[in-house]
Amino acid sequence: MNNEFDWIKSVTPTKTYRSSVKVGIGDDAAIYSHGPNEESVVAVDTMVEGVHFRKDTMPIKSIGYKVLAVNLSDMAAMGASPRYFLVSIAIPKQGWSLEETTEIYAGMNELAERWQIDLIGGDTVSTKGPLVITVTVIGSVITGKRLLRSNAKPADIVFTTGQLGLSAYGLEMLLETGLKVMEDISLRPFMKAHQKPEPQLEAGSLLVDSGYRISLNDISDGIAHEAKEIAGASDVDIIIDWDKLVIREEFLEHSLEKQEEWVLYSGEDFHLVGTMSEADFEKISLVFKEHDLQIYAIGNVETGEGRVFLERRGNRSPIKKAGYHHF
Repeated sequence: MNNEFDWIKSVTPTKTYRSSVKVGIGDDAAIYSHGPNEESVVAVDTMVEGVHFRKDTMPIKSIGYKVLAVNLSDMAAMGASPRYFLVSIAIPKQGWSLEETTEIYAGMNELAERWQIDLIGGDTVSTKGPLVITVTVIGSVITGKRLLRSNAKPADIVFTTGQLGLSAYGLEMLLETGLKVMEDISLRPFMKAHQKPEPQLEAGSLLVDSGYRISLNDISDGIAHEAKEIAGASDVDIIIDWDKLVIREEFLEHSLEKQEEWVLYSGEDFHLVGTMSEADFEKISLVFKEHDLQIYAIGNVETGEGRVFLERRGNRSPIKKAGYHHF
């Protein structure tokens, strides 16, 4: 591979999945058509080497998979269908080969093919710093059907679409022993949760198609943080019932403080957390069961002022720690 342009050509998809793409990679900008009665939904996320991933804890291909999955999780939280994505990558002058960066794109393409999402553009630069990848995903939702954090009401049920803390537990195992821990079959669910999280697009689609009043958020920075965002946007209080959370058996061997760190605060679960009326929750639970998807009631909503509480065996205390923050 002689130069940057040869490399870009090598990672450019040879086909498109959607006929709405009019101009993709190869021009100054991409062009796509916009369907009637649709609203565009746009999400962007950045992953930085040394902050979000390291070579000794993440297979190269999984880096690409995860940076796209993070964006698709944002789409799921809005009830949106992803259609296109763009990638900006800053490649270090030392420490990363073109073969490795090509493998990153292979990871993104694996997920893009599954959800039929077209790569329509991006940018490539060199840097003296660490590897930086920024992905922008463009999707759509039927006008007026988007799911927002501000939809919660008192007496709602609080729910999640999966077990919490697996990614944080997996990362801790990886930091202790490196990638060789992946050889332990019993730990593979935790490795997968951290390295190749499953964006909850099907769950988001079922929720938006229900037509119910639903508040929704994706769990990227810990459920304590995401619940706080819903509570603040809706001007209510949220109570998380520890006794209703599904705690992995492996966690029970550790202190309660450690369990809370993994389950409530560590983040990167990329499940959905939201609220809806109790009657609607009972109905949607049956729909999720039919589709072999998980959904758990983990608390309730009360009249309040944007606070989040943890309840354990009838004792309630405010959650002050707010999950992961970059600053």
